Amino acid sequence: MRIGIFTETYTPYISGLVTSELMLKNALEKKGHEVYVVTANLTSSKYEYDKKEKVLRIPGIPTGIYDSRLTSIYPIKAINTIRSWNLEVIHSQTEFAIGTFARLFAKQYNIPIVHTYHTMYEDYVHYITKGHFDKSSKKLLEYLTKFYCDKTINELIVPTKKAYDLFKEKYNVQRNIHIIPTGIEVERFYKEKIELKKIIKLKKQYNLSKRDFVAVFVGRIAEEKNVPFLIELTENLIKEKPNFKLLIIGDGPDKDTYEQITKEKHCEKNIIFTGKVPWDDIPIYYQLGNIFISASQSETQGLTIIEAMAASLPALCINDESFRDTVIDDLNGFLFKDQKTCKKIIIKLMNDKKTLVNLQNGARNSAEMHSSKYFAEKVLDVYKLAINNRKPSYKEKITNLFRKVFSWKN
Repeated sequence: MRIGIFTETYTPYISGLVTSELMLKNALEKKGHEVYVVTANLTSSKYEYDKKEKVLRIPGIPTGIYDSRLTSIYPIKAINTIRSWNLEVIHSQTEFAIGTFARLFAKQYNIPIVHTYHTMYEDYVHYITKGHFDKSSKKLLEYLTKFYCDKTINELIVPTKKAYDLFKEKYNVQRNIHIIPTGIEVERFYKEKIELKKIIKLKKQYNLSKRDFVAVFVGRIAEEKNVPFLIELTENLIKEKPNFKLLIIGDGPDKDTYEQITKEKHCEKNIIFTGKVPWDDIPIYYQLGNIFISASQSETQGLTIIEAMAASLPALCINDESFRDTVIDDLNGFLFKDQKTCKKIIIKLMNDKKTLVNLQNGARNSAEMHSSKYFAEKVLDVYKLAINNRKPSYKEKITNLFRKVFSWKN
């Protein structure tokens, strides 16, 4: 099968979405399929086509939102290249410019299109509105989301029941919706795959000792990730457990602000900001921790949770629907409702090594359920459904009619 993945963000950008796209591309190629990627060019203002990797990069202008760029809606220069691929199905990963291009191209050339809804956009409205017109903005967002995820595609994929409920209960979308939790290449996070000397080097770099108990957070350092919750938690926790440390891995628009808050609270020795980390090095960073922690309530799934579990880190997550299918109390981690509960759980794990080890083993076993192989198989089933249900084009209808006529005459 010849598959086109259309996305606003791809390497060298690092995010959960990019990780998902890379994993899907690799898993599909291992099954013998040809996978092409159309994305925005994040590093240059030129069209670039890497024939070896099958990646077409379209230039765009910076949006001012992190590293994202806005490309033209229907870039003529890219069309001939994409036509030469003879795509059988298009998989859109975005609702923006590249996503619109995917839909226009699919309609013009009668190619079935599958879309995955990755982001709970209502949690990101503040970046545009700055707190003004939130109600009307969310109503407009609802309209656009329903349009892009219902009216313009053949099949819709969501990673969690939380996203499913958004469409079915809040947006009242009637179409079929496929819940397919995003998989990862779990093997790359296994602790036995990581060289010990690399772990030791990083521990030395961040002044982490054997007696330290380290909670790891990996993600975008921004308002919707609820990082202040983790900072306040650490401030309170180190009064009883001074060897507790919070390792915040990633970059984002609020990183400088949170670093300043950390200094004002005199917690800079216990809260460590690594900044942006190369994608290839992320598995090493997980090995610096004893547990993974997240208070974000803006996730559709939270791939970093699965990565952490594959690295044998129990996950402590706020009790949000995004995490309820993944984090199971006393098996691979715990869900908490507030700081008091979270603090109590951490102290228990710091004092009870046996429970910690059991959770680490449970986390590793749980991650196996999210392997890239099974994810790719489920996505392929949706591709086949979209292809089988595709309505023939006018040209195809005429061709088929002539074939029937001549067949009848013969």
